[in-house]
Amino acid sequence: METLTQSAPAQAPAHHPNPEHILKIGMGFWASKTVLTAVNLKLFTLLARKPLTGEAIRQTLGLHPRAYLDFLDALVALGFLKREGIGAEGVYANAPDSDFFLDKNKPAYLGGVLEMSNNRLYRFWGDLETGLKTGLPQNEVKDPSVSGNIFDAVYANPEALQEFLQAMSGIQMGAFMALAGKFDFSGYATFCDVGGANGSLSIAVAMNNPSLHCTSFDLPAVEPIAQAHIAKRNLSSRVKTAAGDFFKQALPKSDVIAMGNILHDWGDQEKLTLMRKAYEALPKGGAFICVENIIDNDRSVNAFGLLMSLNMLIETKAGADFTFNDFDRLAHQAGFSRTEWMPLAGPTSAAIAFR
Repeated sequence: METLTQSAPAQAPAHHPNPEHILKIGMGFWASKTVLTAVNLKLFTLLARKPLTGEAIRQTLGLHPRAYLDFLDALVALGFLKREGIGAEGVYANAPDSDFFLDKNKPAYLGGVLEMSNNRLYRFWGDLETGLKTGLPQNEVKDPSVSGNIFDAVYANPEALQEFLQAMSGIQMGAFMALAGKFDFSGYATFCDVGGANGSLSIAVAMNNPSLHCTSFDLPAVEPIAQAHIAKRNLSSRVKTAAGDFFKQALPKSDVIAMGNILHDWGDQEKLTLMRKAYEALPKGGAFICVENIIDNDRSVNAFGLLMSLNMLIETKAGADFTFNDFDRLAHQAGFSRTEWMPLAGPTSAAIAFR
């Protein structure tokens, strides 16, 4: 009689420890500061005009001979630049994404948020541990001489305001363009972007939807900046501005109301207040669109959204990013009948509530 033997279970492949990921993330500030410095130097804007030799770049940007090639070649290795040849006479050019998003003269420029990261956020994030232990902001508001919130501090400084508005529109530009093309605006006549900064979302929506009349709503100090930005795109006849404080007054009546990177600035009670204001300003069938780095419901995939929420700890007194389930809960509390989720660009998506 044949004896049957049970084979041993297959062994799982042995794990070979590899420090690469740990070092890449743990020392990630090296790469980050290299890219932020390149943006601040306007390197990508320079190379958008034409490719240049390393030596020509050094002279134009006023760099010391010692390490400029390490700087440029690190950007090649990181995928931000391309190079033909090597050394001082090697010719450098922008990689495609750098050329599209980091040339200051292109409408898709998102370097504003990188400029702000270099000039403000980089040093504030050095105090993340303090923020985690205290629950308090670690930015300008940390200064005892500054009262109010970060928006009071930034909006009081015209130069800081310009940088902030450019940063806010820049970080969302890809998502704004995606929303303008993906959301079905055909059944609506009016659109209002609440907290519209320099009007970038209204501009994107208007350009993709010629029959739609748009309004960019923000604080009075922002209105002239938005008007100039809109006029530059020759859209003043279809994109208007309105000035006001969205906590102190009713929102403009519109068929569609959007908020881009607004809700995450506030705690749940303020989020709910703003969503109720949007609900009250919409007609039956109207849509409220929240453009944010919506965190996945399992809170384990959208790392950028989770890191952005940590940035809200650094920047605000109660703000936090949120999952789609969080948005759905608040939307129904505000009175909305149903919600949808729409992926946009990268880690950014739209959470949509219908009245």
